[in-house]
Formats: sequence, C-alpha cells, structure tokens
Amino acid sequence: MSKQIHIDEENLHIFSRLAPFIQEYIYNHNWTELRPVQIAACQAIFDTDAHLLIAAATAAGKTEAAFLPVLTLLHENPSSTIGALYIGPIKALINDQFERLNGLLKEADIPVWYWHGDVSQSHKKQLLKKPLGILQITPESLESLLINKYHDLMRLFGDLRFVVIDEIHAFMGTERGCQILCQLARLQDLTQKQPRRIGLSATLGDYALAEEWLSSGSQKLVITPSIEGINRQVKLAIEHFFVSNEDESIEAGSSYDKYLFNLSKNRKCLIFANNKSQTEAVIGTLRKIATQQGEIDIYHVHHGSISARLRQIAESAMRESNQPAVTAATLTLELGIDIGYLERVIQLEAPLSVASFLQRLGRTGRRGEAADMRFICAEQEILSEAPLPEQIPWQLLQCIAIIQLYLEEKWIEPIKPLRYPFSLLYHQTMSILVAIGEISPTVLAQKVLGLPVFAAVSKDDLKLLLRYLIDINHLQLTEQGKLILGLTGERVVGKFQFYAVFPDNEEFSVKQGSTEIGSISMPPPVGNQFALAGRTWEVVEVDFKKKIILVKQVEGQASIFWRGGSGTIHTRILQRMRQVLVEDIEYPYLQTNAIQRLRLVRELTRNSGLEQKNILLLAKDKCCIFPWMGTIAYRTLERLLNMFCRESLGIKSIGGVNPYYLIIKLDKTKVKSLYPEIISLCEQRITAENLLSDAEAPEIQKYDKFIPHPLLRKAFASEHLDMEELRQQVKLWSHEDNLCY
Repeated sequence: MSKQIHIDEENLHIFSRLAPFIQEYIYNHNWTELRPVQIAACQAIFDTDAHLLIAAATAAGKTEAAFLPVLTLLHENPSSTIGALYIGPIKALINDQFERLNGLLKEADIPVWYWHGDVSQSHKKQLLKKPLGILQITPESLESLLINKYHDLMRLFGDLRFVVIDEIHAFMGTERGCQILCQLARLQDLTQKQPRRIGLSATLGDYALAEEWLSSGSQKLVITPSIEGINRQVKLAIEHFFVSNEDESIEAGSSYDKYLFNLSKNRKCLIFANNKSQTEAVIGTLRKIATQQGEIDIYHVHHGSISARLRQIAESAMRESNQPAVTAATLTLELGIDIGYLERVIQLEAPLSVASFLQRLGRTGRRGEAADMRFICAEQEILSEAPLPEQIPWQLLQCIAIIQLYLEEKWIEPIKPLRYPFSLLYHQTMSILVAIGEISPTVLAQKVLGLPVFAAVSKDDLKLLLRYLIDINHLQLTEQGKLILGLTGERVVGKFQFYAVFPDNEEFSVKQGSTEIGSISMPPPVGNQFALAGRTWEVVEVDFKKKIILVKQVEGQASIFWRGGSGTIHTRILQRMRQVLVEDIEYPYLQTNAIQRLRLVRELTRNSGLEQKNILLLAKDKCCIFPWMGTIAYRTLERLLNMFCRESLGIKSIGGVNPYYLIIKLDKTKVKSLYPEIISLCEQRITAENLLSDAEAPEIQKYDKFIPHPLLRKAFASEHLDMEELRQQVKLWSHEDNLCY
C-alpha cells in the first residue's frame, strides 16, 4: 500500500489487532492515526470484560471508538443472532449512524439494520427473517419488539454481545433512560446473558453518576478511560437587541432580523431555538428577507412536528458539502448527528444548560476549523415605569453565566437519578403483562420490582398500584387468581403510542394534497393561515375524525404555537448570573449592544441595592424576591410561602418568573416580616411532602393519570421539590436585614 498510517508502537499494536476490513477502511480514508479515545476503547474492549464509558469531546471519534473493537470481535467470532444493539435517542442520529456504519461494513459480512417509526416494514421483515449483525434502534421500537416479538426474543437476541447507548446524558435522569435500563434487564432475564454496555457522551458533568447508570442491574465494572481533550479553537459572540412588538413575532426588516440574516447568509448554518414556534418564525422571516433581496431559498425547519420527508431533506441539505443551507431546529439536531461542513451555530436566547450549550457548540468546527457559535438575545423595549425585575435582561445574563461556567471551571450539570418513576412503573407492568399474557400477582411483582430502576419502590407501592389498576379496569383478576389485561387497559396498550414513555404527540396531520408537511396541536378554522416548515399555509379543510388538515401554500407570514415545558435550570447557573451582575468584567465575546446592555443592568443593580439584597420593595405592599436558585429550589420556596405564609403575612398573591424572581403582594404592615419568616421556616423540620396538600396529585409524566394519588404526591415531592437545597441557598442570603426599603 502506498498510503501510510503514522502511529507509534502502542497504536500499531491496536491497529494490527483490528479486523482486516477495518484496517483497509482506515487506509482508504487516509487516517493518519488512531485517536486517543479509539486506542483507549480498543484496549478496554479487547483486554477486559468490563462495560465502557466513552466520555470525550464532540468530534473526538467516539462512534468509531465503540464500533472498531466491537466489529472486530464480531468479525472474528460471528454471533448467531443480533450481536450488537445500538440505542440512539432520536431518529436523525440513528439515520446518520446507519450511513456511517454502512460505509465501514461494505467489505465485511456483518449486516447493519436500523429500526424506528420511519423505517419501512419490508426492511424490518428482512431483519426478522435473518437476525444477525448490528441493530440500531430507538427505545420505543425496542419496547415494541419486547412486547410484540416476545416469543422470538431468544431468536433475535439470544447471542447479544454488546449494547451501545449513544448520548447517554440525554437518557440519564429521565423516564426514557429508566425505560432503557428496564429493557436491558428484561432481555438479560430472558437470555440469561449479560451483554457488555458501551455508553457514549460528550457532555457529562459527573462520571461516577454515569458509570452507576450504565452498570445498573449488572455485575460488571465500568471502565472510563482518561482522554485528553482536543484543543479546539472556539469563536463565541453574544449580541443583544431590543425589539418593539406586541405579539413577540419580529417583523422582517428590523435590526434583529438583518443581523441574523447576515450571520447566516451564504453559509452552512444551524439556528437553535428553545421551542418549535421560534424555529418557524425565524425561518419564515429569513425566507422573506431572502426573497426581497433576490437570494435563493436555502432555508429549512427541523423539529418533531415536521414530516419525516422534510426532516430528511433538511438533514441532506446540511450534509451536502460546498452548498449553503440554513436550518432552524430544536433538540432534534442537538445530538450527535455529524454535519461535517457546518460553518456556524446560532443560538436564539439562552440554552437551558451548560450541557446543551456544549452539544450545540459541538455541531460546528468538525473538520479542523474553529467552532463558531453566536448567541442572539432579544428583549422587549423597556418602559421607564417597568418594575425592576422586568428591567433585567435575564436571557443575556444566562448566556454569559453558562459560557463562563464552562470556560472557568469546565462545569457541566450533574444528572440526578429518578427515585420514583411511577409512570414508568405502570408502563413496564403493563408491558410485561401484555408480552407474557396471564401471570400471577406474585410473579409479576417479582419481575417488576426486580428491575433496577424500581429499587426505591416498595412492595406496598406496587400493591397499591395493582389494586388501583384493577379498580379502573386496566387489569383484571381471573377466578384462578391470575392477572390479565382489563378492557380499558387493552385500549391503552393496543395503540402504537404505548411504546413511548414520553407524552403522546396527538397532533393534527397537515397535508398539501397527499404530501405530508408535518403536524400541529390545534387546527385553525377553514380560511385561516398558520406557519409550518417555515412556510405559510391556508386551511382548506379539517377532518376531525382522521385528525387531518388539508392546506394550500400562500404568500405572507403567519405564526403557530406548540405547548411545551420550559425545562430545569441548575442553581449554579443562577448563582453565576448574579456574579455577572456584580463583577466588573467585560467578557471578550460580547458585541457592541450586549456590552452596553450589561453596563446598564450593572448600574441598575448598584443603584437598586440588588447587589447586596435578595428582597427589594417594589411598592408599599409588594416585594420582589431574587432567590438566585435553580428551578427546583425556586419552586420549593414558592410553595413554602404559599403553604405556610398566606395567613401570617397576609399574602394576597404570589407571581413571578421561575427561576428568576418572585413577586409577593402582602399586608403592608408585614413587609418587614417576610425575610425573617423565610429564615424561620427553613429552620423548621418541614419536608417536601409538607408542601403538597392532600387534594393535590400533580400529573406530569405520560401515565400519571393511571397512578394512585398518594404515589403521585410522593413522586412530585422527590423529583420536583428540594427542601434541603432551599435551606442551603437561603443560608447564603445576607444575614443582615435583607429588605431594601
């Protein structure tokens, strides 16, 4: 061979250990060396029988690190069933990895299959006919196999050797992640084999937590190689704009729009927004400006309510080299998918976490170029009479805080495991029952409580759930004392939506003729217009029974709204935001408007007393609390005041914006008592459970509506409130009089 791979003796040893078709692939693709993460992964897989956690920066070669040794071992000793299972969080990532593995396996006798909701039945039938090689799948499709192919599972997975879980940070601390651990435990129970697990992530804050998650329910150790980071050049910029609009839609032609258009013009560019509505609005605006300037249409939208066909068109456009393309996306393009020629990432407003910032930054700078990420913060024009908290640019502060936390400390949010995933408890109970059929309560309890994620769930908890499910006809007790599905339960598990533990996307399908555009939550009246896929559509007809909206494309701009959660922000981010306000530093990545806006708010901070105080007086009977706590501690404080201070302080209303500020309207004679009262309550033995009334039963997860109310309260107190963190944070408040009069 004329091409050379320049590697040292250790690398050469690993290289020579790889399967011949992999060596050929490396030569043909002009690799000059194996990367550190690939060498470390090969050593762990070849020389031990442990699980492996590959925690390395984006573009470090993690996917190849996992599969080079796995494919080598499968080549040397072929499996008699599916040999490796790859579990990915989103379809786009699975599609991307399928293409990459297909290229690697062209010369090998190892088939690779992908399986999710957009994959054809004919492709799936081929796998079922001859289950060999590698299967790439979503958790939802794996759940479907566990239920519908229960009697074929040994034929499918009896010789499963490896499970690769990509982007594990996206699964940890979620019911979906718990679902994966249940699935692996159920397969292990059936096959009596313990495949080795390989977890991949670029954004882990606590390796010990990730190792614990990855090894859950198995006896194997986890190896996490120490990988030196790749020193990539990074370009960051934050700009700020005031916008004057009533409905939060920014008119084309504003300085904001022109700035955004010029940032993305003639580039390969990803625009991240924090919700679907914003992606639609921004692409609609950019497309309008491009039309006005005679530019070609290079604009796409990518989110969960866009049709598979249009999502794939966007993905293909982003992958194509030397062709400009601009796609606005939500989380759907945050994870893993390789857009090798991406020139720039633009973030609208602040991401919710440092982890999200790093994921999005990691989409760019993959071919030796500098990673380039630009933040744009838009804020309503401030009226002179606006209350103090509304004069603070929260999104700008959050952007700066997130960047500084990573630059200064390399800090990333730790992920707290779920203690009481009761919605999943229902799901797995029903899934096991529908797969196996008739089963005794004792055996069902053993199978369910034997799943590692339910370690904190007691027998009494499960007994309460089972009795309740019998009462509401989800389960039925036969005369022989066995459990079977009840009629109501059959209707739930009989739908394909049952396989997912995240809430159903029960939206109306939008079609232009026979072509699917995407879906929206509620149909506008016939004749009205709305935005979808970055274009404007007029409603021609609505079929409520089939949930189909027929449309025609029209000119002009319209808007659309999807419901969605706001996510959880960590306390460290809020603490760093406060530091941004009080420190006298001009961060080098701030642009002209952002510099000026930060100066203004720092001056406001000094003049208002916010520099020293957590509680400021807005009026004789109105106070504003600046807790500088994360979402969960803020929620706990809000409930503490609501539950214990309504009467004692004469509280008339509690408002605000979580987690930034609380506005309390109270008896003006009790204003001085607010701070001492909070301190006093934090010193008492109040638990999170005390902050819920007996009438409350918060339904948050998909199947919470089928959970007995005492269990819902128990779960909410554990996952969504934290008295200990609140106590710790209140201790940090100034111990002098914390109220500014």
